[in-house]
Amino acid sequence: MDDPIQTAAEIAESAVLPRCHEVHSDPDRPRVSDKLPEPLKQPVQKKSPAQWAYERLILYIKNFEEQLDASQEVAMGFAGGDAGVMRIEGMGFFDPDIITFYGNDATGARTQLVQHVSQLNVMLRALPKPVGDKPANRIGFRLAADLEPD
Repeated sequence: MDDPIQTAAEIAESAVLPRCHEVHSDPDRPRVSDKLPEPLKQPVQKKSPAQWAYERLILYIKNFEEQLDASQEVAMGFAGGDAGVMRIEGMGFFDPDIITFYGNDATGARTQLVQHVSQLNVMLRALPKPVGDKPANRIGFRLAADLEPD
């Protein structure tokens, strides 16, 4: 029998600590769950829904970018409506429940999406970078730095 005995306090704490689990067809594919920084291991109850969604999106964006080649940049598509695709240039949250995305749409127009966390549905996409001789723009590592303690 491998079940460890837990105290009531350990059971209660386990119930509020965030969990992340992934299974991929390629066992060597990078997984977000392997790289959780300390802020994402803290109890969920200490965070607003906006902060919690923001922090998890950062991990997904960073992990997605790590799999792109030098000719691609991360963009996101939005389900529901005709919002189209946006190249990600920034992201933020406004407590308790708003996530904001900043970037440019397919025509190059400046774009900002303000979305309630209950409506959050994002698809990350790899798009060719717009200028061939410039290095690909990477936002994931800048966003991840925001998760590090001061």
